[in-house]
Amino acid sequence: MSAPANPFKQALAQGETQIGCWMSLADPACAEIMGTAGFDWLVVDGEHAPNDIRSIRDQLIALAASASHPVVRVPIGETWIIKQVLDAGAQTVLVPIVETADQARELVRACQYPPHGTRGVGAMAARATMFGSTSDYIQTADQEICLLVQVENRAGMEALDEILTVDGIDGVFIGPADLSTDMGFQGDSAAPEVRAVIADALKRIKAAGKAPGILGVTQESTQSYLDMGAQFLAVGIDVLILANHARALAEQWKEKAKP
Repeated sequence: MSAPANPFKQALAQGETQIGCWMSLADPACAEIMGTAGFDWLVVDGEHAPNDIRSIRDQLIALAASASHPVVRVPIGETWIIKQVLDAGAQTVLVPIVETADQARELVRACQYPPHGTRGVGAMAARATMFGSTSDYIQTADQEICLLVQVENRAGMEALDEILTVDGIDGVFIGPADLSTDMGFQGDSAAPEVRAVIADALKRIKAAGKAPGILGVTQESTQSYLDMGAQFLAVGIDVLILANHARALAEQWKEKAKP
């Protein structure tokens, strides 16, 4: 039995637009609920959410019956954590703060088994192989792993064209909050100067044959990024969806209840 096909990787390769959402609540029950919403992909955020390898694993389990594809963002681009999330069953990994082509090449190697890569060969005892039941996993896993790298500061932007030449990278995700802050706009990703850099980057990523991705948290920014050609586009964050709806609901009915 071979490693399962990665439908998200296939969709990106075919140029299909994939609409996703961020998950920062770090809870398997919330992940299961998000998995019923109809998103193409969902991010299990290990960088800024209070996740560890066990909670990441539990969210992967919660999404196993969902059509939404889980994308695990690791906290840092280190071989040890990439190995753990792959063994836990992730097939798509998002790595923050990629600044050089050499770094990107090492990330590719971390996602592949020897002799081409450095991924440790221990998955036969892990969830990735359904505990040894996927007999040909080691022989077939590499081609189903999808690697997404985040370019989110000036150093990364300066190295973008070189990063885009690295084989094994499926997509490049622009981090608007980090980028705008590094450019001196303190998180204001709507600043015209930041928008211009983002638009240019998305265009260059697509021209290089990689999938361009980004996160929008307002209707205006999300539509702008879609118009710019973002292919894998996150349109919200579970925390903000809950918080904003709850606040609006409370305000609505408290207003109606006033004498």
